[in-house]
Amino acid sequence: MTLLRIENLSVRFGSATVVDDVSFDIAAGEKFALVGESGSGKTVSALSILKMNPDAQVSGRILFNEEDILKKSEAALRGLRGKDVAMIFQEPMTALNPLFTVGNQIAEVLMLHEGLSARAAATRAVALLEKTGIPEPARRALAFPHQLSGGQRQRAMIAMALACKPKLLIADEPTTALDVTIQVQILELLNDLQREENMAVLMITHDLNLVKSFADRVGVMERGRLIEVAATATLFSTPREAYTQKLLASHPQRLVDVSDENGSALLQAEGMRCSFSIKQGWFKRREFVAVDKIDVAIARGETLGIVGESGSGKSTLGMALLRLSVATTEGHIKFNDQVISDMDSQSLRPLRAQMQVVFQDPFASLSPRRTIEQTVGEGLALHQPHLSPEKLRAAIAECLQEVGLSASMMSRYPHEFSGGQRQRIAIARALILKPALILLDEPTSSLDVSVQLQVLQLLAELQKKYGMAYIFISHDLAVIRAMAHRVLVMKDGKVVESGSADSVLTAPAEDYTRRLLAAASYSGLS
Repeated sequence: MTLLRIENLSVRFGSATVVDDVSFDIAAGEKFALVGESGSGKTVSALSILKMNPDAQVSGRILFNEEDILKKSEAALRGLRGKDVAMIFQEPMTALNPLFTVGNQIAEVLMLHEGLSARAAATRAVALLEKTGIPEPARRALAFPHQLSGGQRQRAMIAMALACKPKLLIADEPTTALDVTIQVQILELLNDLQREENMAVLMITHDLNLVKSFADRVGVMERGRLIEVAATATLFSTPREAYTQKLLASHPQRLVDVSDENGSALLQAEGMRCSFSIKQGWFKRREFVAVDKIDVAIARGETLGIVGESGSGKSTLGMALLRLSVATTEGHIKFNDQVISDMDSQSLRPLRAQMQVVFQDPFASLSPRRTIEQTVGEGLALHQPHLSPEKLRAAIAECLQEVGLSASMMSRYPHEFSGGQRQRIAIARALILKPALILLDEPTSSLDVSVQLQVLQLLAELQKKYGMAYIFISHDLAVIRAMAHRVLVMKDGKVVESGSADSVLTAPAEDYTRRLLAAASYSGLS
């Protein structure tokens, strides 16, 4: 039985057509994946199903249980959203309310649609968090979104979406922020729920390999048009369209040479320990150790890959090395022959031009009130105030072109870009100063496979050209394999294994590393 039928859907924003005459259907209990590059119209098509494109002109028909959603009133849609049709958004930090705990936000859905009491809803919220693989779910339910890692926030979003057991789950990049072992858990969880509840799933993703082990059928979008729909096995074995063939061929390859073991040290850190004081009850607090006595050394021009599950301490360690962590930090850090662990913020300021960051969530890290020109050029204007406006603008335009964006985009704002385009803007902001060290925290997690390869090639070329060092944090082992000279594997705040990328990723010595590699192989990511 057909649950959702989309007929001749077109979506326009002003004079721009972003979805053009798209038609497909999803049966009850079917897993359908919509794939394509950033800006191809995947997410806009999905948002149209729940009329969540308020500024768009939408034409065509969207039939859910034979009722046209486009003709429903806003009141009728409120009863549909979250109950019969639920959605997992791509960027959990912006989708979750920062003023409420994640437990309260999940409970709110249950109280609104299921009529549960506050106590019963809170208990159910904890159970849902546990089901999505969050450790210490009772404690995490009391946490605010900013207190969770990127992967934990995404799992909280999934718990919220699954709360009312919807008939159709729209999952927009549901595993983008998750490490490989949790990706496997989430895919298996969605599979289990789909079988138990006969729930249909519409997965939006740029990663064709991910859907290979999940979807029954796949639709491929290019520039707003649906160019190919086929059973998953058929699409992977005999793709019809050249564009689909290009997507399937876009795998990261080894992009760096063997590092010079005698290269001069850029950053050295000893005894790094990061802890947080966590409130328990009215008067008690306890210490949570996120990073426990870790030594790190990075040579000039080298890439250090840091891998591990969400909550393992990867990002906390990276931020602490650059003196940007909000945690209580201990340890000795030497950067560019200067001891920075004891410096105050004023003394550190001149060194900031040499240490840049690309954050995991590009939407949250870009100011919605500043144009792309202002965002990318801010650091250059601050650290090189002698530049004329003409030279500053020329440098911004050149940097945007280096990351695959047009100089004509400089006057636009972040909300006018896709998730992948926003990440490229964040990379341009870091690259424009040509720093000695860049911390890359999941820099390609929201990029489609072809653009991901372009960005990785760009980073490798810039490293060779300028001798920059990278701290590369990622859950994608294929990306780490392509970019890293050396690898640290972290678990529960400790390093469980380290060494050259070849030795760690080809012949791991520890069971935990082997489990990560096995999970990557299962989900098609290695």
